Amino acid sequence: MLQRPGDMQRSAVVVVADKTTLKRPFIFANAVHMALCFFMLTMTVAWHRDLVQTGKLVSSVSVVLMYVIEIGCLLLSVLGVIGACKGKRWCLILYATGMAAASQTIIVRTALSYQDLYEKRVVREENKLLSMMPLTATNKANRTLLYSIQEEFECCGLIEGYKDWGSFIPASCNCQYPGKCIRLRGSATLGAPKNQYVYQEPCLPIYVSELKLAFSLTMAIQFGSGVFWMVLLVMSIKLMGQIKRKQEFMALLYSNRYVPGAF
Repeated sequence: MLQRPGDMQRSAVVVVADKTTLKRPFIFANAVHMALCFFMLTMTVAWHRDLVQTGKLVSSVSVVLMYVIEIGCLLLSVLGVIGACKGKRWCLILYATGMAAASQTIIVRTALSYQDLYEKRVVREENKLLSMMPLTATNKANRTLLYSIQEEFECCGLIEGYKDWGSFIPASCNCQYPGKCIRLRGSATLGAPKNQYVYQEPCLPIYVSELKLAFSLTMAIQFGSGVFWMVLLVMSIKLMGQIKRKQEFMALLYSNRYVPGAF
């Protein structure tokens, strides 16, 4: 059966309209977002379960807030994908509203609170370690914490290295890596075993440096999430406009009032 010129024209225009849409990039971006949200949710559940099993205390408000943000973002992406696939503008409107609120909140909050949180958390941890000095008189709980820090960061003592421990140098200071070791000859530290190899670097500078790095990475991830949400917000707004124009175009096309060049 031969196709009329008018029908061929309509089919060709529809194909062109489909190829210029943001539908596929938007769905792909939200699929990546959903995968990230699901991964973060899984990590939060594992972290929360570990805290409960070990009996560690954590603010219930912080835990609930993390669950709300991660589940909310996951549901928003599902809503956005449904809106894109089904051409439902109301879904995209709800999606855009949620993304606008979330992105602006996290960007503004990160920018305004970075310095304050940075100083409070890093300085608090640094002061906590300094309060353990002198190490020869610190309590058992502090010793256990310092032992774990020394083993993890391959260091010894806090400020002056192994000298902070006096005559008792714990096993967590023992070094097996030539580039990081110093050999004691008995006279260097009274009571220390002769020819004992211990870590040369003190722990406080290393621990604080790692803490600053971890905090900066956390803030960068939060800010990057906000920027990514802004990108998704812009894509959803543009997609809503394309869906609206396509619906108007299709209605006009099949009403036999289409004028070439009008769209």
